[in-house]
Amino acid sequence: MFIFELKKADMGRIIIAEKILRIGVSWMALIFRGSVCSNLNDVKVFIQNALNRLTEIIVDEDLMFDIRLIINELIVNGVIHGNCCDISKNVYLLLDVEEDYVKIEVVDEGNGIDYDVSSYDPDELKCCGRGLVLVDRLCDEFYIDKNRVIAVKHL
Repeated sequence: MFIFELKKADMGRIIIAEKILRIGVSWMALIFRGSVCSNLNDVKVFIQNALNRLTEIIVDEDLMFDIRLIINELIVNGVIHGNCCDISKNVYLLLDVEEDYVKIEVVDEGNGIDYDVSSYDPDELKCCGRGLVLVDRLCDEFYIDKNRVIAVKHL
């Protein structure tokens, strides 16, 4: 049995749209789409809203810790480095939770980057780049295409 719900909420500068697919009673897939302006106070609320939805589906605390860190690093990276904290620009989040994976896609309105995770040298003590290295290590798949980042975590 399939039940589709589409929920939209406009909370000031935070836009959230969800589609929840319930399959029987044992599994629920979630597609979460949202955007937030490049204001770190708004970002905190936006991330917490997304995580609250995920905790309804994912009960493994270690997995949720990894996902929380991935989402936080990617969105904050988009705000600070992509959009340069310009509140007229948004960061977009897509969460696609399926039975065997979570796909996290973050897009900012910046110019994008050409970043090779393997080029990061921790001995150089750079303040930039560590977040993407952490995300890469926590994910099973990690892709960067200009201003779009996709992280996939297998369940």
